[in-house]
Order: sequence, then C-alpha cells, then structure tokens
Amino acid sequence: MSKISIVDLEVFLNVGVPDEERAKPQRLLVTVEMEFDFSSAAISDRFTKTIDYFAVTQHVLKFGEGRSWKLIEKLATDIADGVLSEFHPQGVTVEVKKFAIPQARYVSVSLTKGRTGPGMVKKAAWGIP
Repeated sequence: MSKISIVDLEVFLNVGVPDEERAKPQRLLVTVEMEFDFSSAAISDRFTKTIDYFAVTQHVLKFGEGRSWKLIEKLATDIADGVLSEFHPQGVTVEVKKFAIPQARYVSVSLTKGRTGPGMVKKAAWGIP
C-alpha cells in the first residue's frame, strides 16, 4: 500500500488536563500518514485520483478552532476520525507531539485506524453533526 505523509505540522491548540494549561494554545507537532493506493494518480498524473494533502493540512490547522482537549490521546483520535471521514484513505496514523516535560524532547502519542466501511467513521470529528 502507498502512503501520503504530512510530517510535524505545527499547530497551536488548547490541550492539557489542568484548566490553566488549556487556557491558551500551545505548540504541538502533528504527523498524519494516510494509506492510499495512488497508483492510478501516478499513471494518469491526475490530481483527482489522489488525496489532496494541502486540503488535509488546512483541515488539521483549522481543526482546533473553538475547541479544547484534556488528552492528546483524544486529539489524535479525533484527527484520525476526521481524516478517515473526509478524505477516505484506507488507513491513517496520527502522531501528536507535545512539549510538556522540560527534561524530555517531547511526549507523543500515535494512533492507527482503518476504514470500517462507508459511513462507519464518526463524522462529528470535524464538527459535522
């Protein structure tokens, strides 16, 4: 299976267990890896035969507007659900890096999810009812 990756996208989101930590956006790095057979796009050189990684990037950048999370685990899950729902890869891996511990380079969580069939992924992840 082929893969399209967006690596270490810098986002500023309200994440943290204590209210004080969620009070202002903090810098996170998000990596999104999408499993997708883009052989048809490679043969035809047609944009419509692949996943628009610029559109995925814009969705992730705007994803946190007006929202907050206590756990980066929940954030990674919500991003993965949104990518699956909107862009329809066969699978997605999302890694979120947080810079919360001064003695460590970063703390991260990583989550891999696959499609479970059409319409089976939560649409609420992107704020769609």
